[in-house]
Amino acid sequence: MSKFYVVATPIGNMGDITFRAIEILKEVDLILCEDTRETKKILQKYAINKPTMSYHTQSKLAKIDKIFELLEEGKNLALVSDAGTPTISDPGAVLISKIKENFKDKVEVIPIPGATAVIAALSVSGLPTHEFTFLGFLPHKKGRETLFKEISESKRTMVFYESPHRILKTLESLQKFCPNKKICIAREITKIYEEFKTGSPSELLNYLTQNPIHQKGEFTVLVA
Repeated sequence: MSKFYVVATPIGNMGDITFRAIEILKEVDLILCEDTRETKKILQKYAINKPTMSYHTQSKLAKIDKIFELLEEGKNLALVSDAGTPTISDPGAVLISKIKENFKDKVEVIPIPGATAVIAALSVSGLPTHEFTFLGFLPHKKGRETLFKEISESKRTMVFYESPHRILKTLESLQKFCPNKKICIAREITKIYEEFKTGSPSELLNYLTQNPIHQKGEFTVLVA
C-alpha cells in the first residue's frame, strides 16, 4: 500500500518543524510542493535530498494523473505547502479528496502535524478558544458583507486570514458591523516582526492607520 503524507512545515521560523516531518521527508520517493523554490529552502536547511514536483491551484489534470500513476506504482509521496499545514485554505484539499475517491483503501493518507497560523494565533489571543469557526480567506467581493453580518451575530470566536492590502478595509467593516466586539490581529506569526494586538475595531484601525509599517505581512484576524 502506498503512503501519502500530509506534512506541516514552518509558517515562518525554520525551527518550527518536527523531527518526524524531517524523517518522513527524507524517506519518501517524491515531495509535492505548492512552490518548489520555497520548499527547497527547508530541504536545503535540513539536508533533505529528495526530488520535488509542483502541485498548486493552477495544476492541470495531467499533474494529478502523474501523481496517481506514482501511487499505483507503490511510491510513497509527501505533500507540503509554502507554509503551515497543507489542505488548510490550500489547494491540497482537492488532491486529498481525489485520492480518497479514486484509491479508497489502496493508499494510506497520513497526517504529519505541525505549525498552523490559526491555532498559533488562538493560543495567545486571550479570546475564548473552546469554540471557534475558521473562515479561511474572506471573499474579495461577493458574499463579503454577508460574512461580516454572520461574524457580528456569532457567539463563537471567528478566525480568518487577511492580506496586508485588505486589512484596513476589513477593520472598517468590523467597525461597521460589530463595533463592540473584541478583535485580535496576529501579524507575521513566528517571524522577526511578529506582532499581536488586541482591541476594538476602531482602536486597531486607528493603530494601523497611524503606523503604516504595521500593515505589512500576512494577518490572522480573530473576533469574539
